[in-house]
Amino acid sequence: MMLSRRVVPAVLAVPLLALSACGSGGGGGAEPGDDPVAIATSSTLGSVLGQITECAGTSSTSLMGPGDDPHTFQPSSAQVAELAGTELVIANGLELEGGLESALANAAEDGATVLEVAPEVDPIPWGGEAHDHGEEGHEEHEGHEHAEDGHDHAHEEDSAAPGGEADPHAGHDHGSEDPHFWLDASRMATAAHIIGEALTEQTGEAQYTECGEKVEQELTDTDAEVREILADIPAEKRVLITDHEAFGYFAAAYDFEVAGVVVPGGSTDAEPSSAELAELTSVIEDTGVPVIFSNTAASTPLIDAVAAEVGTDVSVVELHVGSVGPADSAAATYQGMMVDNATKIAEALA
Repeated sequence: MMLSRRVVPAVLAVPLLALSACGSGGGGGAEPGDDPVAIATSSTLGSVLGQITECAGTSSTSLMGPGDDPHTFQPSSAQVAELAGTELVIANGLELEGGLESALANAAEDGATVLEVAPEVDPIPWGGEAHDHGEEGHEEHEGHEHAEDGHDHAHEEDSAAPGGEADPHAGHDHGSEDPHFWLDASRMATAAHIIGEALTEQTGEAQYTECGEKVEQELTDTDAEVREILADIPAEKRVLITDHEAFGYFAAAYDFEVAGVVVPGGSTDAEPSSAELAELTSVIEDTGVPVIFSNTAASTPLIDAVAAEVGTDVSVVELHVGSVGPADSAAATYQGMMVDNATKIAEALA
């Protein structure tokens, strides 16, 4: 397996969070003096990476902690230094970590291997449909043979609006493919397999591949649990209004339609126009969707305002979209996050 050295845009700002867990799917910290074998960028990837390394008897860290928004996260100088001294960085990729671009590029120049996971798990275009990601999907990723386009995710003309003008909603100018793969647990299962193999290649220790496969199975079970939780939602109620365009993978994997978003452009830092908010209000009224799903990692005043504009029949429910929850919460691990989200969605829509 050849590890990717492609790097995403980026910058950081919160103490390093050590994550590790295996079997139980719970979180844990590295002991003082432990030398982490890898660093993850986001807390969702950090949770999975931590479970693999704990299973192998080692430790890892995550730059982002619970509640950190990967779209807007900025690293501290200490974190930049930590990246410079690591050998393997597990990044999301597809231009998600807008504040980490330079830090990841510098780490790669200093000799770190930066593995971008999103390009390796069959990414979908913005607003596109996911491919069948069943058991055969894992075989597709063995050896990381992705010859379709070499995963050259150049910006091309994504940031331009019709007529060649800059799109005010480009945010961090995401590429043509959606980076929010982790909201499909089957893809995160594939990611666990890939991360395990990457750790084995980096260290020469086969235990990481074995542990990656164990966590992969746990995440496959999580995917099945999520499907079971959502099963009772009638087809006509499987309609989502969300804070930003993050639920493409979730919708495709679990049979939902995303009817509208409060913040356009695929990032939490864009600004909707008054016309777009008016259009969204009309969509909510026309579809009769009773809830707007917001994001614990981003502020909700705008979402609350939209809900208030529509009326008292619309509620706002917070989900863990870009981050796992606090250590004492049901969403403290990636598995817990997905089950907790599914439970809240089912309760709101069923």
